[in-house]
Amino acid sequence: MNLTFDPGTLIVLVGGSGAGKSSFADRRWPATWRLCLDDYRALATDSAADQSATPVAAQIQDLLLDARLSRALTTVIDSTALLPHVRAHLIARARYWQRPAAAVLFDVPLETRRAQNTTRERVVPDHVLLDQEQLLPTAEQLLAEGFTHVDRITAPVGLAPARAGR
Repeated sequence: MNLTFDPGTLIVLVGGSGAGKSSFADRRWPATWRLCLDDYRALATDSAADQSATPVAAQIQDLLLDARLSRALTTVIDSTALLPHVRAHLIARARYWQRPAAAVLFDVPLETRRAQNTTRERVVPDHVLLDQEQLLPTAEQLLAEGFTHVDRITAPVGLAPARAGR
């Protein structure tokens, strides 16, 4: 799969737990490009699963996001980004720094996500996976929100060939 982005682009990974976002990011981009809320929650509390640390993790992410975008460095946001206000905030940061914002939508079937979830170090409860399924936007929604480009992934990296589309 050939995803290309202009230098300095903010790339937001959008999808539920177990969709393969982190694996995809790890294989595709340098670690320095990737900002991950799970990592910042773990740094703050010794647990990536501790959702009470999300506000401080988001502050850390914003600080690093602004540092990178102000330098026109390509940046990848590795979180679920399923809530519209979260995506709106990220688009606003990109606009502030006059950088393009692209989304990679992980439109992976729930059953596939469930299977992937069982192999993860941190298993997400099934009711959370179901809730996330209801929040998944369409590519059209993401474009309407202000993303300049949307690629769609339909299978997690490593399980089956993934495909991209606009």
